[in-house]
Amino acid sequence: MSSSRAESALVRDLTVRNQNGIHARPAAMFVKLASEFKGCEIFVEKDGERVNGKSIMGLMMLAAGPGSILRVEISGKEAIKAMEEIVSLVERKFDED
Repeated sequence: MSSSRAESALVRDLTVRNQNGIHARPAAMFVKLASEFKGCEIFVEKDGERVNGKSIMGLMMLAAGPGSILRVEISGKEAIKAMEEIVSLVERKFDED
């Protein structure tokens, strides 16, 4: 099952560029956005640790500081739209800088 999901998933590497990295506020913004896509599975990986992108605790446990590379993997019926919006959020530096 996981191999078929991985084959159809969108994957993108994103660089954390906001000054303070993924602390509580950016994590909450990411989770709120990801949770809008109920038909999607969203995972975030950093340095081999993979977490659910809809889990604020999971994202914060990644300890993703400025310059960290996050691999975002999205599958599901709205994967393209979800990826576009998540990429935009990260590239806007979570509206912080």
